[in-house]
Amino acid sequence: MLIGIAPVISPDLLDALDKMGHGDEIVLSDAFYPADTCNQRVIRADGIRIPSLLDGIMRLINIDPYVPDALVMMEPVKGDSLDPDVEASYMKAIHHYYPDAPAVKRIGRFEFYERSRSAFAVVVTGETVKYGNIIIKKGVVPVGTDFVL
Repeated sequence: MLIGIAPVISPDLLDALDKMGHGDEIVLSDAFYPADTCNQRVIRADGIRIPSLLDGIMRLINIDPYVPDALVMMEPVKGDSLDPDVEASYMKAIHHYYPDAPAVKRIGRFEFYERSRSAFAVVVTGETVKYGNIIIKKGVVPVGTDFVL
């Protein structure tokens, strides 16, 4: 166990977050997501809900502020509807660390799958809410007074 790293962050996830570069994306998927079909780097986080993972991840990386689609979720299939509480719970965890985080961009299901193919990794979670998948684009780590080289 490391100080300051949430217990929901596994060694494999910590390694992936560290190796990601500026502009790389990570997918946090629900338990039903076709992760192995969409990406070769699949990390398991079974039983862990996405808001908890977001809380752990947002402590370690920042969101790319230079693009309009740094946070992406699926739009509903025709005839379906979204539960607004899902996005609200994700944004609550994100806004805790990044109050000025951009709004979520919604894209179609198959466009989301295609984008997952080029993501750095897909993290399969224990999330079971409908349309609960999210893509996060990593930004540059800011060098500031509390960052020591």
